[in-house]
Parts: sequence; structure tokens; C-alpha cells
Amino acid sequence: MHHFPISQNYKFKFGFRLTQLNKEKINKILIIKLRGIGDVVLSTIVIDNLRRDFPNARIDYLVEKPSEPGLLGLKEINQVLLFERNDFWKKVSLILQIRKAKYDLIFDFFTNPSTALITFLSGANYKVGYPYRGRKYAYNLYGPEERGRYHSAQLHLETLKLLGLNSSFTSLHYSISSSALIMADKYFKENFSENDFVVGICPTGGWESKKCDPEKFAEISNALIKKYNAKIFIIWGKSDEEDAHKIHSLLEEKSFIAPETSIQELAALISRCKILIANDSGPMHIASAVGTPVLGLFGPTNPYMHGPYGNRNEWIRLDELECIECNLLVCPRKHECFRDLPVEKVLHKVESLISKNNIVIPVHG
Repeated sequence: MHHFPISQNYKFKFGFRLTQLNKEKINKILIIKLRGIGDVVLSTIVIDNLRRDFPNARIDYLVEKPSEPGLLGLKEINQVLLFERNDFWKKVSLILQIRKAKYDLIFDFFTNPSTALITFLSGANYKVGYPYRGRKYAYNLYGPEERGRYHSAQLHLETLKLLGLNSSFTSLHYSISSSALIMADKYFKENFSENDFVVGICPTGGWESKKCDPEKFAEISNALIKKYNAKIFIIWGKSDEEDAHKIHSLLEEKSFIAPETSIQELAALISRCKILIANDSGPMHIASAVGTPVLGLFGPTNPYMHGPYGNRNEWIRLDELECIECNLLVCPRKHECFRDLPVEKVLHKVESLISKNNIVIPVHG
């Protein structure tokens, strides 16, 4: 795992009212993290740390609907609030609900105009956020200004550290329901043996530019079948069915394609794979959270900031490409960042995953 170097001399800047945080006055905490599932998963790195400092506090989360299932079953979280992006009156109602709850400490880890306003109007004594793009007004305690220096998960820990809070725990969290686990166990029992080297392939990507081409996924999969006798298991989301079936049709050996699943069932299936190969996506980060070693395939986005978190994981990208990390939603070229990715380099990363996670590959005669 690659990290940016962290300067020991980096100074914490306080807001206009406060210069310190009094732990004894904190009984209710709200964590705000909107956007994608993966972003929320990365923010859960703070949960164990906050529980260490505030074992009896109420800790709530404010997220958007797709991220709710992964938080609901976490024993460390008391309540999950939902942000309705396109409903003005629900936003008003949410602000009133937050004010009524009388939170002592709010972390706005998203820091966009809406969440800054919610934090500003919350009535909380301690309002933590990032002083970007005119949103400094909303907070009285700040995290690092140069957030591009850190991996997204590490940025959350740096914020805790600068507040004088515990930052030693590095686990991510994603709750999987018992019914989803039962479904996954049943599927694996029916289709795989216990010793099979099951490689999950997930073509989900969000932006079109972040999606590795089905042909390249198939090329990688065929190489894994040849080298390891891998059992390829294609896991897909709502917008990926066509790509999933395209990959399946290009494989040279029998492979498996998941049925349509909920996000909980998808997470459960990922948790049963020996490794996962995925685009920069929610499922990639879910794999990190549920303990499945993952190889992230990167093109337009920055793996130093958004790669799979933790030393047991890997990522790969075609660094020599001049347009790499373009951050464009749609590729204006020919998607060379994925199409030209050498399969041999991907296999080398898979070897690293196998080695560092002590995965036993069955020997076949």
C-alpha cells in the first residue's frame, strides 16, 4: 500500500471560536459523509477510535440511501440518518431533527455546501470540517487543509489526531445481514468446494471512465484460470449486467456469474471470495472492510488517495500513460488506461496478494 509522507511539522489550524476540544462535554456525536458507498466505507475508520475516546457516547451517521445498509447493523453506531439530495423540505426537516438531537460534536467529512450549512445550523458546540471553497464559516475546528496529501481513509485519522483524539485503530467497517450471509454461504456451497481458489471479478465502476473493459477482465480471468485453475466468479451491480455477461461469454473455462443481488448480498458474496479484482468502486472498498484481499484497477482516479486501504491489498495502473489520472467522467480517447494494461503485470499483483495473505492454491493433477 502506498501512502503520501506525512510531515511531523504540519500544523493544525483552529476555527474562529475554539482552540481545543473538551472530551468531558461530548455525549452525542454525528458523522456526516455523503456521496458513494466507498467514500462512506472509508470514513468508518473513525468509528473504533471514537468509541475508544467516547465509550458511552451516542454516535450517529448521516449518509445517503445507498450507504445505509452497510451501517445499520454496526453495534458501534446508534442511528443512521438519511440525506435526501433533491428534496428541499426534507433537508429542512433534517436540520430541525439534528438541532433537536443536540449533538455536542459533528464531523462533516464531506464538506460540500449542503453539509456545511447543516453543520453550521446544527447547534453543536464542536463543528469539525475542512476549510475549502468558502465553507470555513461552518466550522470551528478544522482538519488538514491539504487533504490531497493523504489517502482518504488516512485523512480521517489525521483529522482525529489533530483534535487530540485516538487515531490508532485502522479497521474499516461494513455490516452484512445474517440473511445475506446465509444466501452467500448457500451459493458457495452449491457451486464451489472449500479449497477452490475463487476469484471475484467485479465490473462495477460508477463513472464510465473508471470501468475496465469487459474484454480486459476476460483476458485477466483466462490467465488466472490457466495459471491457478482459478474459479472465476463474476459479481455485478444494477448497471453492470451487460458487462458481466460479456465477460462470462469470453471465458475459456466454466465460470460463475452471480444472480441479481442487493448490496448486502453482494457484500456477502465478496466476503466469501479468496480475492477480488475490481475497479475503483464501492465493492472494492467493501472488500477491504469485510476482509477479502482486493486488487484495484485504476485509470482516471488517484490510487494514492482512493486505492483499497490496508497493507493486504494491491492496486495497479498504467503509470507510463500520459493521460493517466485524468479525472474525467468519460474517456475522450480509446480507454488505453485499461485496454493497454499488461495482463502479466496484473498477474504479478495477484501473486503479491496470494503471498502477503498466505492464500493456499490447491494443486491439481
